[in-house]
Amino acid sequence: MKLEQLRPAELRARLARGDLVLQAGVFSYRLQSPLPLIEQGLRQLYGGYPCLPPEVQADFSLQLDHGRGLHRWWRPQVRFCSDGERPFEPLPQSHAFAQLEWAMNWCVSTRAHQYLMLHAAVLERGGRALLMPAPPGSGKSTLCAALTHSDWRLLSDELCLVSLADGLVHPAVRPVSLKNNSLDVIRRYAPQAEFGAVTRGTSKGDVVHMKVPQPQLERMAEPAQPRLVVFPRYAAGEPTQLQPLPKAPAMIELGKNSFNYLILGLEGFEALGSLLEGCDCYELRYSDLHDAVPRLAALLDGLPPVEAAP
Repeated sequence: MKLEQLRPAELRARLARGDLVLQAGVFSYRLQSPLPLIEQGLRQLYGGYPCLPPEVQADFSLQLDHGRGLHRWWRPQVRFCSDGERPFEPLPQSHAFAQLEWAMNWCVSTRAHQYLMLHAAVLERGGRALLMPAPPGSGKSTLCAALTHSDWRLLSDELCLVSLADGLVHPAVRPVSLKNNSLDVIRRYAPQAEFGAVTRGTSKGDVVHMKVPQPQLERMAEPAQPRLVVFPRYAAGEPTQLQPLPKAPAMIELGKNSFNYLILGLEGFEALGSLLEGCDCYELRYSDLHDAVPRLAALLDGLPPVEAAP
């Protein structure tokens, strides 16, 4: 059953009881909240996601509740809790859905150590994956959103999950987070794109989430072979520049953009080395999506197959 098949009253009741379990890529999330903005955001952006039976054991449990005391009514707040942990300070209740998305990222990035986890967008084309590691403000998510609507399949906007068992990149597909002017950029580039409500005045500015196209959700369990690592950087007014990057500095930068590289120790070092053995690495500076997107497609499509180890 998909979430969109639940009647509004049933969705509200399951959320209130903590009986709503969503599958998003390789992870399942048990959600509990009485907040209308959570219900609204889920219906807008997660309608096509599978709902699992309430009795299943979810990978992560999240509760998003009212603020305590006066903050239930005066300057209402949202509070996040997972398995008794409260890692974040309460936020204004108007930020409830953005808080949910950040909380889901936190659950994965702090607990899913069966993967080498990189802060990177991941998209697949022809069975091969493009990894785009980058810090906030680099234009990574904007480029990711454009690729999602340009014959690429989204695996994740934020969390690259490299399996320690098979070296494949596994999907954690969820809505793409865009900030500030990126919304208008993507609306012009992909008029068919669908968005949730804008959350204004967060610590990251104005935030909005882009819905993942349904055909891509139907393939949300499919991993991909990493083949290309590109470090993007938006540079206003500059022509597109795509330059090869040696693997030694690429490995250093990937380590900086990892959530658990140091935690994994030798296993993480070996996983990162194996990842780079099968990937070509580049730096990308861009200002025009209509130029950058086809350049990336041509680059990936033109790469030779990786030779299997003897």
